[in-house]
Amino acid sequence: MIRRPPRSTPLYSSAASDVYKRQVFLYVSVQNEVFDFSKEIEQFSKKLNNVGALVTFTGIVRGKKSETLDFMFIEHYPGMTENQITSMINNAVKRWNINDALVIHRYGKLEPGEPIMMVATAAEHRREAFEAAEYLMDYLKSRAPFWKKEVINGKEKWVDATVDDELALDRWNKF
Repeated sequence: MIRRPPRSTPLYSSAASDVYKRQVFLYVSVQNEVFDFSKEIEQFSKKLNNVGALVTFTGIVRGKKSETLDFMFIEHYPGMTENQITSMINNAVKRWNINDALVIHRYGKLEPGEPIMMVATAAEHRREAFEAAEYLMDYLKSRAPFWKKEVINGKEKWVDATVDDELALDRWNKF
């Protein structure tokens, strides 16, 4: 289990900040524990400076309408997962003028209705914050090194990225 330091100390501070002559804080947490969305946003927003937009998204474990999801189990490769997420956040910093970014993703056994992940981006203007957040969500859905297994009515099934997931990610390559 990877533990986060207190929010007063960022887990990762981007080297890209030197390139862009500004301080950019990146927060990455891959954790088993359920997180509290409102507390995470409160902590994240305390350090924001010269920000006109804060965009957040929280993914929730959902059940299927025609089937019963008992639970979802997510695996990851510690170290590699955090490094790849950090790399994608750095890509977002280079592409959009965002001031700060936060990504939390859970692993282990997750019940329907529990939060699975959260993305927050902060920028001076809303377009950059929205686009960077969407980019990170699309990446997390299709490329982040997580392996998801659903247990439905007692039967296990590995989850693959869908065509729609791939198309959503591919749109960022057209710019």
